[in-house]
Amino acid sequence: MPGPFGSGRWAPVQGLGGVRGKMLRRNLEHRDAQTRQLQNAVTNVEKHFGELCQIFAAYVRKTARLRDKADLLVNEVNVYAATETPNLKQGLKNFADEFAKLQDYRQAEVERLEAKVVEPLKAYGTIVKLKRDDLKATLTARNREAKQLTQLERTRQRNPSDRHVISQAETELQRATMDATRTTRQLEETIDNFEKQKIKDIKTIFSEFITIEMLFHGKALEVYTAAYQNIQKIDEEEDLEVFRNSLYPPDYSSRLDIVRANSKSPLQRSLSTKCVSGTGQVPTCRLRKDQQADDDEEEDEDIDVTEEEN
Repeated sequence: MPGPFGSGRWAPVQGLGGVRGKMLRRNLEHRDAQTRQLQNAVTNVEKHFGELCQIFAAYVRKTARLRDKADLLVNEVNVYAATETPNLKQGLKNFADEFAKLQDYRQAEVERLEAKVVEPLKAYGTIVKLKRDDLKATLTARNREAKQLTQLERTRQRNPSDRHVISQAETELQRATMDATRTTRQLEETIDNFEKQKIKDIKTIFSEFITIEMLFHGKALEVYTAAYQNIQKIDEEEDLEVFRNSLYPPDYSSRLDIVRANSKSPLQRSLSTKCVSGTGQVPTCRLRKDQQADDDEEEDEDIDVTEEEN
């Protein structure tokens, strides 16, 4: 049977150990919940910043492809303008020049978006990796603390009277607890700074995006206005007159008279040459015909007179 001092001597130590064990368990659970919350914060940033990075990168690529298509349009407008009438040619050329200028601004937009939006978001891949390493170190310290606490509890249960072993286990637990507390505090500071930097970076990135887009669209409005005015200045009536005149050569009228003259027969040309008429005069050909008719009548009268005499 145990002596009167047996149960009373170790009861306070065992009771104290149980209280400390419960307190340590609660602290462990609290720090674990805190670590999970910090881990969720990092995971949330990793997920959504990754999505934002991909979408913004696709946005920039689409803008670059639009720039390339616009360059093709500029080239085609210039080629077509070279075939047109003067006013339309100049108007289209001015439009192409303005549109080409807009693509220079679009190129600057692409480069700025890449540098000010995509790259900062991409950098969070490395930042998140470092934070995960910090989380891993903290979790390792927590696991070591939990393991030492479990080992102490088992030692008390198996060897409640072995103060040396229990003291050694308590010392190991104390070291593990101090290490876990230190890493947790460092993690809290790290994640706090991470959150602060995240909010600042989000504000900066989206502000840069809006500013870049505003600058581009402001310049685009100026360029489109100039391009619109150049198109409106095209003189339709003048170009239409140029087109109509281009259908006939400059000496068309004189050449037409020559063609008409050459189209007559030789007899018509001879008669046209001989039959020259004046104002108020009988044509020479007509006089010759009348004279020939009179001569014929005189010959007929001479024949009649001779027959009567005979």
